[in-house]
Amino acid sequence: MIRVLLADNRKLVRAGMRVILRGFRGIELVGEAGDGRAALRKIKSLRPHVAVMRIAMTGMNGLEATCRAARRFPQVGIVLFSSYNNETTVWQAFQAGANAFVSLDAEPADLREAIESASRGHAYVGPGLPARLVRDILQNARAKESPLDLLTPRQREVLQLIVEGHSTKNIARMVKLGIKTVETHRQQLMKRLHIYDVPGLVRFALRTGLITGDLP
Repeated sequence: MIRVLLADNRKLVRAGMRVILRGFRGIELVGEAGDGRAALRKIKSLRPHVAVMRIAMTGMNGLEATCRAARRFPQVGIVLFSSYNNETTVWQAFQAGANAFVSLDAEPADLREAIESASRGHAYVGPGLPARLVRDILQNARAKESPLDLLTPRQREVLQLIVEGHSTKNIARMVKLGIKTVETHRQQLMKRLHIYDVPGLVRFALRTGLITGDLP
């Protein structure tokens, strides 16, 4: 039995995927989370074999949660899904440490195959991309550098919350840091990226996949 954790901040989408997952033989849905931070806590407490997470989640997105899960829980397979099914999104998923990627337009059978592959530590990309591109992604995605590598995990977390419109005070409360510490992270990440205004940070976050256009 493959134990699966599901993470998505959209309750209706999560409800639909819950029904699909519970219909699979040999797969047990053991928990759910509404964002990446909660998903990491659930992975630690529930020890699933596979975590199925949406890339675009508020608070902490699926890419950042995958980066952290891959380091802290390397035995857990990661399946990322998104409404975007393009080269950039798939590159970002595997670069973050995911084992598998599926589009929200995929068939339930594709999700099942992704989960089974991830549980074995194998790579999987759902249909919809050219075979050559899929082969290149699976062979090279983890080696491809990203501009996000310029930032620490904490700086990426603070950056996402900034571009989502949270105030410094709210960010400090959410990540359990002092206001001055958050301000320091903000100054440092701007300096590293050479971007000194919020609109520029939003454009960077969209371009690199830290956030996507389907965030609420």
